[in-house]
Amino acid sequence: MHRAWIGRSAAVQSPDMPSELSIAEAAQAIRQGGVVAYPTEAVWGLGCDPFAEAAVSRLLAIKQRPVEKGLILIAANLEQLRPVLELNALPTDRLALVLASWPGPHSWVMPASEHAPRWITGTHSGIAVRVSAHPEVVALCQAFGGPLVSTSANLSGQPPVRTRDALSAGLLALLDGVVAGETGALERPTPIKDALSGQPLRE
Repeated sequence: MHRAWIGRSAAVQSPDMPSELSIAEAAQAIRQGGVVAYPTEAVWGLGCDPFAEAAVSRLLAIKQRPVEKGLILIAANLEQLRPVLELNALPTDRLALVLASWPGPHSWVMPASEHAPRWITGTHSGIAVRVSAHPEVVALCQAFGGPLVSTSANLSGQPPVRTRDALSAGLLALLDGVVAGETGALERPTPIKDALSGQPLRE
C-alpha cells in the first residue's frame, strides 16, 4: 500500500509493516498526513493531525469507526486545545475542576468552538479532550506543535490493547509508523466526563 511517509529504518523492515519511529520522525509523519500508533496512559492509540480531514478520514477507515461518533483530542497543555474550545461557555467552578485534573488521565467533553473540525466532533456539540502527563504523548504533541487525535489502536468493537506486541498485524500494515514507548499504569482507557454536568460518559 502507499504510505504518506516512511521512516528512515523502513529499508530493513518488511514492506507490509510500519517503521518504529522516534518522536521527531513520528511528528514529521503526522505533519505529512500520516497515521501512527503510540502509547498512552492505558492503551495503545492511533493518532493523526486533527485539522487534516484526509488524515482523519484515513484513520477512521483504518479503525472502521463512523465519523458521527467523534474523536478525542490529546494535548501537551491547555494552550494547544484553546482553539477548539469555548472555555467561556463553562461556569468558573466547572472549568476549575477540569483544569485541576490536568495534566492527567482524565478526558472531558467540553463546549466546542467554531474552529473545532466537524470530522472530530461528529454529531456532537462538544469535543472530547485531554491534557496528558504521559511522557511520549507530551513529547509527541510538543514535537508536532499541537493536539493529536487519540483513539484506541484496534478495530471498532474490538478490545483495546496495552502492549506493542498485542497490536494487530493487519492494523499495523495500514499505518505509517509506531512510536517507541510503553503504556502507563492505567488498566483501562481514561474515563470521560461531561464538563458541564460532571456526569460520567465512560467509566
